Amino acid sequence: MASLGYGGASWQKQDQDNRRESEVRVSKRVIVGAMVAVAVACVGASTAAAAPGGGFAVFAQCPVHTEGVGGCLYAPVGGGYLTLGKTVVPIAKTLVLQAGFLEEREGVLPLVGALDGETLTKVGQALPGGLFGRPLDAVTELAAPASSILVSGLSGEGLALTLPIKVRLVNPLLGAECSIGSNAHPIELNMTTETSGPLTGNPGETTSIERGKILVMSGVSMVSSGFSVPKAGGCGSAVVDEAVDAKLGLPLSKSTAAAFDMTVELANASAVESAEG
Repeated sequence: MASLGYGGASWQKQDQDNRRESEVRVSKRVIVGAMVAVAVACVGASTAAAAPGGGFAVFAQCPVHTEGVGGCLYAPVGGGYLTLGKTVVPIAKTLVLQAGFLEEREGVLPLVGALDGETLTKVGQALPGGLFGRPLDAVTELAAPASSILVSGLSGEGLALTLPIKVRLVNPLLGAECSIGSNAHPIELNMTTETSGPLTGNPGETTSIERGKILVMSGVSMVSSGFSVPKAGGCGSAVVDEAVDAKLGLPLSKSTAAAFDMTVELANASAVESAEG
């Protein structure tokens, strides 16, 4: 019995030692795991902090690391208007066209979409008079991939922009997909700083910042006229669609006009990449 008692004590001591070793191993795993988590967090923070600084900060959404992208475009539209049928929607809130662009092809620069997916930022513009007694916002959105946007004339006179859009109508009484134009049938704006029908644009003035590495075209006015605006769709029912069309005077294939008052900033992708923190 004495030997049994001694053996039991030995077993208990061994068990305690095993538990301590196990706890040490667990502690080491916890510490290592914590170190890995901190390292990952630091890498994430470093990546997030890699946005360009100074005057290049506006190009934060330019896909400079995408193969073939040679330059960056940032163009805030701070004024102007868009006609939807018989209704003129003023641009009172700034919307931004932002992208990278590929090498010029026959005088045209194809665009590459913004990193955050908002190549044309989605900003609601109040439609005068509202709809059905309620406020109505018109949100201009791209109706095609960014590659369908074409820019030309950046190196000479006559800046031009081909912009396929749709206009989403936001009102509590309308369906979530209520829009004028669609991906299949977009509103095609062929904008220019020269003349479009009765409208005349303005190329603005060109200067540079950041020691000549960013080209700034200020006071630019781009115009487009005579584009087709289709009927509304997806507004909840055919009856509601027709009511929206009657309110706005749709469809309309003439007497349409748009003007974008904007600033255009351009930079080489390599310069933007060098400015990353």
